[in-house]
Amino acid sequence: MGMTAVSAADILEQTQILSGLSQSWRAQLSQLSRVVRFSAGQVVFREGAPPPGLYGVGSGLVRVVKEGPTGRQLVLHFAHPGHSFGEVAVFGNFDAPASAEAVEDSVCAMIPRESLQLLLKEHHDLCLELLGSTARWVRSLVELIEGIVLRDSGSRVARYLGEVARTVDGQAFPLPVLKKDLALHLNLTQETLSRTLRKLVEANVIASLPDGVIRIVDTDGLRKIAEDGFLS
Repeated sequence: MGMTAVSAADILEQTQILSGLSQSWRAQLSQLSRVVRFSAGQVVFREGAPPPGLYGVGSGLVRVVKEGPTGRQLVLHFAHPGHSFGEVAVFGNFDAPASAEAVEDSVCAMIPRESLQLLLKEHHDLCLELLGSTARWVRSLVELIEGIVLRDSGSRVARYLGEVARTVDGQAFPLPVLKKDLALHLNLTQETLSRTLRKLVEANVIASLPDGVIRIVDTDGLRKIAEDGFLS
């Protein structure tokens, strides 16, 4: 989706968390929304502050980051086109539990916090329609926590590469995020991430091509590592 001639309706139509809504509700939310643009490195909102609204990403990439008391960061998730962020704080009417920052120039649709909360208070059918989407979001968060806490580095990296391959529907692709951000997302050091990628190459599961492109050589082998985490 380009950086020009894009409407909030276009973006929200592709936003996954709204996919379960009826066409009439998506149209009404689109009328309340506006297109907002962020430059690479720009902070959208900070942890501890009320987010301006629910954002759907039309183009670019936004990372949602949680910072611990020692300053250590964890990338909770990357919001690619079709993804959303800010929804939890808006639905729950509390301050943002994490910060959001544009990784690259990004175009989003923003549904203002107050307008959306007023609709939710007045229309129980909208609440019910959003409930299923929110439940799926929570399930994905549980899977993320499982991935970064209960699995070893080989499993974490293999799972991520498998997910990217399914998203792009191909066996060769550039990493969609910087390695330092991916390491934060997988709760690994950059050194551990690089070492794990090398091990996957040495195991003939993936190949590292020029310009940062990864090619999956052995899909079954990658799946086995993702499930069993047998790399030491």
